[in-house]
Amino acid sequence: MAKSIESLIYQSIANPNDPRRRELEHMEKQKWMIDEKAKAQVRAELYFGLGFLTVQTLGFMRLTFWELSWDVMEPICFFVTSFGFALAYLFFLKTSTEPTFQGFFHHRFRAKQERLMKTHNFDMSRYNELFKACCPNYHGSAKFEPSHPFHHLGETHLTDPRALYR
Repeated sequence: MAKSIESLIYQSIANPNDPRRRELEHMEKQKWMIDEKAKAQVRAELYFGLGFLTVQTLGFMRLTFWELSWDVMEPICFFVTSFGFALAYLFFLKTSTEPTFQGFFHHRFRAKQERLMKTHNFDMSRYNELFKACCPNYHGSAKFEPSHPFHHLGETHLTDPRALYR
C-alpha cells in the first residue's frame, strides 16, 4: 500500500529533466519581466500624482498669499478636498479596496499586470498548472491573486525565477 502511494506521489512530481520544468522556468522569467514592467508603470503613475499634488499645493499657496486671500481660497480648498474624498470613496465602491496608497498601488499593479499578460500572451492558467506540477510541496499557490497585496513583490519564490530551483 505504501509503495503504491509513494509511486503515485513520484509520478505527480516533475523530475529535474522534465520538459515542464524548462517551460516553467521560461514562464517564470516572462512573469518576472511582466511584474517588473507593471511595477515601473505604476510607480510612474504615482510619481505623476505626487507631482500633480505638489503643483496644486504650490498653486494654492501662491493664490492664498499673493493673488487672493484666505477668505476666497478657503471654500476653494474645501471643495477640492471634498472632491478628493469623493474620488477615494468612488475608488472604494468600484474596487472594494481601501483607498490607501497601498490599495491604489495594488489595484493599478493588477490592472497593468493583466494588460501586459494579454500583450505578451502569457497564459496564467498554464503557469499555475506547471507550478503545481513542479512544486507540489509548496503549500501556498502561484495563483494570480495573492493572499497579501504585496505577495508577488517581496517574496522571491514567485518573482525570482532562480529561486524555484534552489
